[in-house]
Amino acid sequence: MHNVFHDLRNAPAFKRSIFNAIVAPRPIGWISSMSAAGHCNLAPFSHFNMVSTAPPVLMFSCNTPGDRPEKDTIANVRETGEFVYNLVTRELTEQMNATSAALPHGTDEFAVAGLAKAACEHVRAPRVAASPASMECRLLRFVEIEPELPGDTASIVVFGRIVGLHTAEGFIDANGRFDTARARPMTRLGGNQYAEAGEIFELAAPFSKRS
Repeated sequence: MHNVFHDLRNAPAFKRSIFNAIVAPRPIGWISSMSAAGHCNLAPFSHFNMVSTAPPVLMFSCNTPGDRPEKDTIANVRETGEFVYNLVTRELTEQMNATSAALPHGTDEFAVAGLAKAACEHVRAPRVAASPASMECRLLRFVEIEPELPGDTASIVVFGRIVGLHTAEGFIDANGRFDTARARPMTRLGGNQYAEAGEIFELAAPFSKRS
């Protein structure tokens, strides 16, 4: 197979979105937050994942927007130190996409997308009532990534500790497992492409016998 090397130290015209198509599929971080003044925000992030389960920690990141110093989600988390992750299902894809629009500061994306709010237990920010799984999070830390090369923009990575989990009735089986197949979570690919999780199968880890 012929290999093409792309030297990113000197490639200002390189199409950066190719990374999203290669590192795929990626779970969608549908993050709800609330400002200190009580204004709600809901936005999807395509750079999102779990970091650890013990302690339970997740992360999401975003670039600096062009119309304001930082995204409303980041500003809200700075003010309150909390946020909520909401699972995006196939049935919620259109509403999720609606919340990705560049809307004026202070706009309530729940209302724009026609989504009902549900109260949380440990954080003030609401969760998406129709999502089968939502995780209440407390801010652990921000990691700021400064631009270095032409074409770079500043990015902020948010780490949050999960302090509460909401699951809809019927999504946890008798063994305490979440029914991923029933939830039909959506994932992000490159460009405007999305995909469902696809075929699910189990593969046991290899057993290594110590000598």
